Amino acid sequence: MPNSVEIRGLSRAFDGKTVLHDLDLDIREGEFVALLGHSGCGKSTLLRILAGLDDEIGGEVTVPARRSAAFQSPRLLPWLKVWRNVVLGLPGRPDRALALQALDEVGIADRATVWPKTLSGGQAQRVSLARALVREPELLLLDEPFGALDALTRGRVQQLVAELWRLHGCAILLVTHDVEEALLLADRVLVMDEGRIAHDLTVGLPRPRDLTAPEFVTLRARLLGWLGVTPTHSEADAKTLERTPS
Repeated sequence: MPNSVEIRGLSRAFDGKTVLHDLDLDIREGEFVALLGHSGCGKSTLLRILAGLDDEIGGEVTVPARRSAAFQSPRLLPWLKVWRNVVLGLPGRPDRALALQALDEVGIADRATVWPKTLSGGQAQRVSLARALVREPELLLLDEPFGALDALTRGRVQQLVAELWRLHGCAILLVTHDVEEALLLADRVLVMDEGRIAHDLTVGLPRPRDLTAPEFVTLRARLLGWLGVTPTHSEADAKTLERTPS
């Protein structure tokens, strides 16, 4: 299968400090990849480069022209109704029908005409996903989009992302600090360390995935070990590895 993303020798420095070191990475078309790592290892820097938000780099980066991103903060404009937020930035006149279709896919078409301030956190994140998907991306970049959600809402939105990925078939790069989330959603899990891809794990488990299955538990322990978390630590301990964006 052809690659959606090809990175060769990527480097990025800030004020003389190198954040990405000669990084190589391929992401295949339609592949779901999760990216783990300690704070400051370069995860969000890599995502911003792929999104076209940072071009002061060394090396070569090839990405699809059609790409979009969703972040931990939904970044909705409060003075625009929900449906107008969804189609914001698209060429031509705002297309309400197109917005409604995208909102229907994420399950909140009934909130199309309300103001963003009336949405719950989970609803706002669904709008953010609709805004990303309405652009029909070949590459969808997700930077900790579930981080601010409560556990129940988080699980629902994770399931939604899995369903949307199967529906749209785009490649996805998910930056997360949640090991279980990465294993539940991704085909591959990458672990970054000091600006390099230190580990690359193929997740060959059938979907939907069972957190209690022995194979899942084994992969989870391997990832936690790569992240420096001993088996005696809980998943909550692992999450303390990340408190600020990289």
